[in-house]
Amino acid sequence: MDDELGARYADRFDEFDAETIERFDRDFAVDPETIVATVLVVDPTGEAVGHAALRALGDELEVKRVFVRTSVRGRGASRALMGELERIGRERGARRLILQTGDRQQDAVTLYERIGYTPIPIFAPYLGFDFSLCFEKALGPA
Repeated sequence: MDDELGARYADRFDEFDAETIERFDRDFAVDPETIVATVLVVDPTGEAVGHAALRALGDELEVKRVFVRTSVRGRGASRALMGELERIGRERGARRLILQTGDRQQDAVTLYERIGYTPIPIFAPYLGFDFSLCFEKALGPA
């Protein structure tokens, strides 16, 4: 995931000074203590081909680290991951899930919109990173 996204956004880092890059690294880091669930999708051999996580971000649950290997994309793994995160969110009593992605991840944006996520303003800790696109999805009862 980091290799793929790093290549997509490499030139953006040329625009930032050292202080902004340091803030980016800090704000986009995922503290393991905040992770409330991690979900994997495995292929028929048991090899993990996709992952996603939910983290507590204040009173919200945020979708993090959604990734599916390119070799298995288009087969429903992303939808399965997101469906499971939504199920977990409902089970935990969340009224919605929120997420952040980047403006160079049109494949992700398309997925999120197709499964019912709607745009929202950029939220902390992503404020100041104008390439951020943020979304929410209201969750019904468990």
